[in-house]
Amino acid sequence: MKQFALPIRFGIATSGCLIAYFLILALFNLHTNVFYSLFNGVITGFGIYESIKYYKLEVQKGFDYGKGFTAGLVTGFVATLVFTLFFALYATEINAAFLQELTTVWFNDFKSFEGIVFFTVAIMGFATSLVLTLSFMQLFKTSNNPVKKQVSSELH
Repeated sequence: MKQFALPIRFGIATSGCLIAYFLILALFNLHTNVFYSLFNGVITGFGIYESIKYYKLEVQKGFDYGKGFTAGLVTGFVATLVFTLFFALYATEINAAFLQELTTVWFNDFKSFEGIVFFTVAIMGFATSLVLTLSFMQLFKTSNNPVKKQVSSELH
């Protein structure tokens, strides 16, 4: 469980940033514009990147691809779960008209529109977490390539 402490903390911090961003958008009545949700990927990506980076610094020589990948996924999944729970609470309890404002056409056509929206938010977060973790691990993984000898030193 100790190996998950840092990624869970980063996941909670990342979800706090996602929630703060959403609430700032809500202050300006921009939270119904889906275009602004693209920045959620930037916030999540930064949280995952920092989590992997600090996890690598923490374990140093014990760091490998699997452990870094796990740290990134745990961070992204925790952030996604917490944000999805907040989003569901906001849409059902704080601002019940939010989902209807989000898209009037969909709301009238589907009986369980709320469930579809919450599921979509969660899936988008999980997919973003997986893709960004795979991408960032390319930066942090150790190379398995053999070390090349310097040819110039052998010539002299």
